[in-house]
Amino acid sequence: MTGTPEQRPSDTPTAGHDAQSRFPIPEGATLALLGRRDENLRLLEDLLDADVHVRGNEVTLTGVPSDVAFAERVFSELGTLAARGQQVGVDTVKRTVAMLSAGTAESPAEVLSFDILSRRGRTIRPKTLNQKLYVDSIDENTIVFGIGPAGTGKTYLAMAKAVQALQAKQVSRIILTRPAVEAGERLGFLPGTLFDKIDPYLRPLYDALHDMLDPESIPRLMQAGTIEVAPLAYMRGRTLNDAFVVLDEAQNTTPEQMKMFLTRLGFGSKMVVTGDITQVDLPGGHRSGLRVVRDILTDVDDVHFAELTSSDVVRHSLVGDIVDAYERWQGAEDMATQRRGPVRAGGRSPQARENGH
Repeated sequence: MTGTPEQRPSDTPTAGHDAQSRFPIPEGATLALLGRRDENLRLLEDLLDADVHVRGNEVTLTGVPSDVAFAERVFSELGTLAARGQQVGVDTVKRTVAMLSAGTAESPAEVLSFDILSRRGRTIRPKTLNQKLYVDSIDENTIVFGIGPAGTGKTYLAMAKAVQALQAKQVSRIILTRPAVEAGERLGFLPGTLFDKIDPYLRPLYDALHDMLDPESIPRLMQAGTIEVAPLAYMRGRTLNDAFVVLDEAQNTTPEQMKMFLTRLGFGSKMVVTGDITQVDLPGGHRSGLRVVRDILTDVDDVHFAELTSSDVVRHSLVGDIVDAYERWQGAEDMATQRRGPVRAGGRSPQARENGH
């Protein structure tokens, strides 16, 4: 079922009648397509406006012609994934329907079967269209900014592309860095050596590396300088040639730190900068370098800004709902602040002073 299912002649709709389409599920793909205990089928019945009926290995769709045509496309894309041996779960069904509903030109089957990296039977792939566009932009540009909320895969995919580039000998080393921001704790008060103090900030990068490389090889690669994981401050004064450089948590850089980092770019190198501008941990009064850099570099060639949203969250589905709820709350707070007006000396707004309060 790699193409659009064909309607039988008897199924051609006439004026005032519903359309109907019947097509077989490819042999051996029934279980993959319908899911365990028909969980995919039940979800499709909820998500699709056309009526879905499955008997044996034959699917029958009935409804308004446009709804039937849409449902055919969904089954065709899922059938393509199943035929390629991919596991088709409820998340795959939801993402396929969402992509087709958005009216994008990209085929969901092509997006969801795009392999970035494979290790021990596990394959890293983009799981949404925006993630695929983000990955493509890394191939096409020297500097890419991946901006989005937690759980959208912006750092994980960037690191997968870094490992892919290293394995393909496109670069000779990977450099992973983060600002060691004092988010509620001062480094000086943390116990241990300097490495012990900064290790908690860098631990998520190590964890991702262990997903992508044989854990036994990581110490050897780090000792040889092929992989470097270090705080952002360690980048000052260097020129990074022939390297794939990932700056994570970039919302916690100042504009000066961001400029320092970007100007480390050397020959044969690529940079990916990731961050969430809604989670800035900088002390009060400091602007986020990630927030201002778009205005500075928006017209510079070979620099791309990739936007990821709550719809690209690939953690628990509740995470996307939490992100949306916080965005609504922040929007309401901003509107309330605008209504109150600017607060001047004495802590009262102009409106309050005019009213004698």
